[in-house]
Amino acid sequence: MSSGRHLVRLAALELAYFSGYARSMARYRGGAGIILRFERVRPRSGRAFQPLQSREISPDFLDRMVSALKRWNYDLISMDEVCQRVVTMAAPRRFVALTFDGGYRDWLTFGYPVLSRHAVPVTLYLSSGLTDGIGEAWWLALEQIVARENRIYLEIDRKEMFFSAANPDEKQTLYDFLERWLRSLAPADLSLAVRDLCRRYSVDLSALTREAFLNWSELEVLAADANVSIGSAGVNYAALSKLPEAVARREVRMGQAVTEAALGCAINHFAYPFGDGLAWDRRHMVMVEEAGFLSAVSTMPAVVEAEGGSSLYALPRLAWDGRIRSLRHLRVLLSGATFPRRRRPRPESAFSFRS
Repeated sequence: MSSGRHLVRLAALELAYFSGYARSMARYRGGAGIILRFERVRPRSGRAFQPLQSREISPDFLDRMVSALKRWNYDLISMDEVCQRVVTMAAPRRFVALTFDGGYRDWLTFGYPVLSRHAVPVTLYLSSGLTDGIGEAWWLALEQIVARENRIYLEIDRKEMFFSAANPDEKQTLYDFLERWLRSLAPADLSLAVRDLCRRYSVDLSALTREAFLNWSELEVLAADANVSIGSAGVNYAALSKLPEAVARREVRMGQAVTEAALGCAINHFAYPFGDGLAWDRRHMVMVEEAGFLSAVSTMPAVVEAEGGSSLYALPRLAWDGRIRSLRHLRVLLSGATFPRRRRPRPESAFSFRS
């Protein structure tokens, strides 16, 4: 999201709060509750170029957020309880479920102490390949390269391309373009493109990935905490829609099997990698259900409905934008007033992406 669009969004949230619109709409659009999605937790940086800032939250704001949710009388619940509330009548109080994608090491350093102090349930979705240290966190490599280099050469569609980006705005534009391009590729082509880029600009992708993500020993300690649920996001954190059906099925099942074997606990909840409508469709909902998962979450923003109004295998989540630092804005988003009305997917619907 560009800085201009972000400012417009903040202004709209302010208007919804002070006009009373969000409060009045909460009773009609609030549903049974909301699942919040986060990624990294770490102190804010003063760097001018931070293309992934929207995917981070500071430990201070996380602390303030959880305190506010308690003060506003939300039920803070686990994904197991979310599954129960989806299929039963709406409870008197709305809920919030806290979920974190990726299994980043800074979550253990900065996020876990905050959440432990509040004694609230959380779900941590991880990719077994990233945890093993054999996955490729290409988005982190891309961030490092664009941050460091003012001129970038790479091959796109078999043509050598040149990009110049000297200031933060130009770098953000370039990062957004290259991220969209990489996400449009099939996983094998994406891996080749990223490895080529890392080779050209001397980035050790394996070391970068191992440093950024928790290992099994660290996760084993977390899994022993009754308030921490471990979920799966497959093996290679690949968009399932980009994979042949048999490979997608293996991604779902192997991620679960490897994680269960490593941690010695049942893995009951799944997160679609990247999670938007370009990354999965109804076929993958069936795969996840057949693998024995109790739920699957997306990044499609909407409230969760009770009495079967939301599918357990297409649960919406609000992906929290870490650039938002106002509890007023949080309250507006939790009201559901800013979300489009949720429609159940039709049997013939399927999401696709064309590059």
